[in-house]
Amino acid sequence: MTKEEYPKVYLYRRVVQAKLFIDSNYADKIDVDNISDEAYFSKFHFIRLFKSIYGKTPHQYLKSVRIEKAQHLLKKGLSVTEVCSSVGFDSLSSFSGLFKRMIGESPSAYSKNYRKTFSEIRKRPLAFIPSCYASQHGWTENSNFEEVVE
Repeated sequence: MTKEEYPKVYLYRRVVQAKLFIDSNYADKIDVDNISDEAYFSKFHFIRLFKSIYGKTPHQYLKSVRIEKAQHLLKKGLSVTEVCSSVGFDSLSSFSGLFKRMIGESPSAYSKNYRKTFSEIRKRPLAFIPSCYASQHGWTENSNFEEVVE
């Protein structure tokens, strides 16, 4: 390893360490100051490095992690209020607004649509498999699914 490569690898490892800090502490009250401290960088230098590596700022990444975890919890059937506090938001309205901006529907609508789709899949699983794939495997003939493919 040359002298020029060492600092780059070292810097990259510190930024990855900060990303892993976000991944494991997303539900806590963390901000860019906490995250940059974890990587031992000044806040503004850290934001530039993080964005150059991951394509988004640490704050944008934190929000995306929280919303991704919220989607998972909503699919498990938790209430919107429970999910809001579980992923690190203090305000239900800010959580709902961000969720709607990022996902395209409110958390309650997302949960309701997921339950509806899941129910439909349980009732008619073959309808959610492409017919060419089902035919190729012989699932449409003598099917055990007790359904008619539309």
